[in-house]
Amino acid sequence: MLKLNLSNEPAWLDLGHDVRLRLLPLTTALMVAARNDPAISDLPEDTGDEESALVFAKALARLAITDWEGVGDENGDPVVVSPEGIDALLDVWPLFETFQTEYVASGLMLDSEKNVSSPLPSGPSAGARDIARPADPTRAARNPAKPAHKS
Repeated sequence: MLKLNLSNEPAWLDLGHDVRLRLLPLTTALMVAARNDPAISDLPEDTGDEESALVFAKALARLAITDWEGVGDENGDPVVVSPEGIDALLDVWPLFETFQTEYVASGLMLDSEKNVSSPLPSGPSAGARDIARPADPTRAARNPAKPAHKS
């Protein structure tokens, strides 16, 4: 069952290292806006998946982050949220990784849940269960196959 969160209020996400982000809910409008960010459209066609993911995450973060705690300048003084600050924050690997898994990926999980294909016996679909009954070897002996009809 799909559980709708009808609240459009920002929520806090703890990234670890005493850093918290206040984020808008991950909506379709936010995803579309992030996909239309010039930083994404300006990427060369041969850009790798890792770089594309970083550029997209930064574009999404610039739209979604409304406030933060635990982010300071080189002197430890708190800084206000800014596009440059968000980009710098996501250049810190553990913070980027948490943002990706807890915010971006959680919003994309619904996409994977709508996949109706059963998993394959190996790889990511090892959990598929058999739905056909095992063949009865005695049945084949009782009802031999008829030869194909010649025209």
